[in-house]
Amino acid sequence: MFPIRDSLNFGKFPLVNISLIIVNLYVFFQELISPNLDQLVVNYALIPQQVDFSKIETLTPFITSLFLHAGFLHILSNMWFLWVFGDNVEAVMGHFKYLLFYLFCGVIASFSQYLFIADSSLPMLGASGAIAGVLGAYLKFFPHHKIDTIVPIFGLPLIIAIPANIMLIYWFFTQAFNGVATLLAATASIGGIAYIAHLGGFASGFIASQHFDWRKMRWT
Repeated sequence: MFPIRDSLNFGKFPLVNISLIIVNLYVFFQELISPNLDQLVVNYALIPQQVDFSKIETLTPFITSLFLHAGFLHILSNMWFLWVFGDNVEAVMGHFKYLLFYLFCGVIASFSQYLFIADSSLPMLGASGAIAGVLGAYLKFFPHHKIDTIVPIFGLPLIIAIPANIMLIYWFFTQAFNGVATLLAATASIGGIAYIAHLGGFASGFIASQHFDWRKMRWT
């Protein structure tokens, strides 16, 4: 299932959400034109075995890695999910709290993955964990709002309006299934996808989102 649009529009300009998309695209462009991409990744991606909690400079990649991506499909899919779900979460939280929330979920997501691969020399990068947190918040705030979603039925891509709770819970369980598979395989990732980070980000977003809702509204 792939989301196209949601049915909710607060009419508020999502300044932070759009800014995050622009920054991610800008950083990806810098990756494309970098004369030494490998060094850029070493400097800013999260490499678990280099983490030393007594040295703050080794901890900054928990944030900088959120703005790096491994290819066009990686960044386009991430930015599309952020575009579809992020604006209304920002409308509920407000600009500043939404930014803090996004970074918070990204760090928790990366740390969740790190716990299972602390000795790995492979770089971790991407906004997926932070965006998973946004999905968790969307489920918390808007469980019954409809998401126009591409669903393949008998090989045909049909667009169906699906309640957010069904789509996002389905997404969570697919991530959980793959996450368990990675743990059983003792790899913590399949095809370079950090499923544990997705789970950590989603759970942190769902749990913490209520503390970032400045209006304390209840949505039905």
